[in-house]
Amino acid sequence: MDFSPSHYFSIYFALILVLLCIDKGAIGATFTLINKCDYTVWPGILANAGSSELGITGFELLPGGSRIFPAPPNWSGRIWGRTGCNFDPNTQQGTCATGDCGSNQMSCNGGGASPPVTLSEFTIGSGTQDFYDMSLVDGYNLPMMIDPHGRTGACESTGCVTDLNQQCPNELRVGDGAACKSACEAFRSPEYCCSGAYASPTTCKPSVYSKIFKFACPKSYSYAYDDATSTFTCTGADYTITFCPSTTSKKSARDSPPPPPSPPPPPAIGSETRTGEIPLIVNSPWFSNFFTGLSSKSHSYASSLIFTLIMLIFLSLQ
Repeated sequence: MDFSPSHYFSIYFALILVLLCIDKGAIGATFTLINKCDYTVWPGILANAGSSELGITGFELLPGGSRIFPAPPNWSGRIWGRTGCNFDPNTQQGTCATGDCGSNQMSCNGGGASPPVTLSEFTIGSGTQDFYDMSLVDGYNLPMMIDPHGRTGACESTGCVTDLNQQCPNELRVGDGAACKSACEAFRSPEYCCSGAYASPTTCKPSVYSKIFKFACPKSYSYAYDDATSTFTCTGADYTITFCPSTTSKKSARDSPPPPPSPPPPPAIGSETRTGEIPLIVNSPWFSNFFTGLSSKSHSYASSLIFTLIMLIFLSLQ
């Protein structure tokens, strides 16, 4: 059977139509982590209970480096930066001075960040709103910023650009200034931890210490009930997380002896690059189950588009 140019045009047009119409929210979000610090950062990733693992839970990010990886719809979890890490180049075992996840490895493997630590928190929707914030409730260890892009809605950037380690009160300071504790971590008192008799928004109020954090980083969570000015929403976005977004944040890592060079991480989802290349994501464990992972509404919508595409191709061949 001979195909005229009009046949090829019809097929091409149908493919473009499907690609344009598939709901961005049905395929989750992409995270890009960038290290603008003048020292190495070891990001850690922890999925919340009920969320699937991303296939990558920790890695090394050299100064100027970046790494990109996808998250499926309905994923929620935390991403943070570990500093002052020392991993054995042969066994890859070791610990970090701040943000350590207790795994004794470069990968956190389900371990959470040990405070004090700056935390970025996400709940990715499925064709619905995402929720995200930067939290200093567990203290602070390095500057971080969240920037949404390719999105609809308010979609504000949030984070903490200020180097709080240089402004940390002595009673909250860790060592020579590697991190700054929260008042809860430092004093273990219910009024600072919003626990016991203080476990409600009406009884737990900002403390003199949380106000220091809030003044320095007004869009970040400074204590447990700091929701009104600290939680942000966006729809259909991808997210860039930048460590040390300002060149003023050099931190105390320069005062620590550099750790021995670590071997490159084993092959995992995402890729590290200095050139901004976008990696393929087809090896993601959730990507192969793309359609089965959609919400019922998105699944029905995608199925209808595929049926329409098949019909258009069939008709174009008549």
